[in-house]
Amino acid sequence: MAVNLVSDLDQASVRTHVAAADWQAAITLAGDALVAGGVTTDKYTAEMIAAVDKLGPYIVIAPGLAIAHSRPSPSVLRAGLSWVTLKEPVSFGHNKNDPVSLIIGLAAPDHEGHLEMMQALAGVLMNSDLLAALKAAGSPAEVLALLSNPELLTEKAHS
Repeated sequence: MAVNLVSDLDQASVRTHVAAADWQAAITLAGDALVAGGVTTDKYTAEMIAAVDKLGPYIVIAPGLAIAHSRPSPSVLRAGLSWVTLKEPVSFGHNKNDPVSLIIGLAAPDHEGHLEMMQALAGVLMNSDLLAALKAAGSPAEVLALLSNPELLTEKAHS
């Protein structure tokens, strides 16, 4: 299964510059976006929050970035992502990478799919220019355009 981030990220699953009072609200936004894209049921959102309650803020993987997820479960309808940027960052309780302004919701029906999606995401997350542009994107359409055509960054830089 080759992972294509754009096909795994429905426009209905993208929220830009939304407000969240705390980390639970931020994960809920990411979970609601997964549900809106037909990726998971509401139960998966509760599973993501429970995982952080149990294991701590392990999902905060880099400064300002959390990848909200849980174990594969019947709550996952298909592999997919959600993308949520916050108006104001929130604290997850991570000693180095707080506060968080980007939450990516990730759901996969099995462990292999989960790893493949993480690998595909890593390519985007390691490109600091692309990541900065994605965080600044003002609309779901802009997020999807940047993910499907990262060369837009160099075009913008030269215009």
